Amino acid sequence: MHPKDFFTPEQKAQIEAAICEAEKLTSGEIRLHIDRTCKGDVLNEAITVFTKLNMHKTELRNGVLFYLSIEDHKFAVIGDKGINETVPDGFWDCIYRQIVDYFKQGKYTEGLCWAILEAGQQLVAHFPIAHDDTDELTNEISFEK
Repeated sequence: MHPKDFFTPEQKAQIEAAICEAEKLTSGEIRLHIDRTCKGDVLNEAITVFTKLNMHKTELRNGVLFYLSIEDHKFAVIGDKGINETVPDGFWDCIYRQIVDYFKQGKYTEGLCWAILEAGQQLVAHFPIAHDDTDELTNEISFEK
């Protein structure tokens, strides 16, 4: 299955709406990328995608990437340098554990929407939205090319 076909148009719209909603709370920039397969270690692949999407170029270095590989069932959530220097160790662990529970039930859309909104809630304490905040990155889902 091609990653673009993993979600229905309605599901894609739900996920992108969750990104928009989460970003109303925080200056953090959230993206979702979907690959068919992961070519190696899931964290290394997520870092590669993070860089390809220019997520490291946000002003506050506060990008968050949710990475999903559909055929081999691999998932990662990573934050940029600004987030990782600010939040406590294990910051993403709770989100990771809970989204995996959703995935085990086949609830990918629900799990991603929950995780994205939860990331927004968690980031607001460290990266609150500013009155002059601009959306630095697209909220569209990106897919393996």
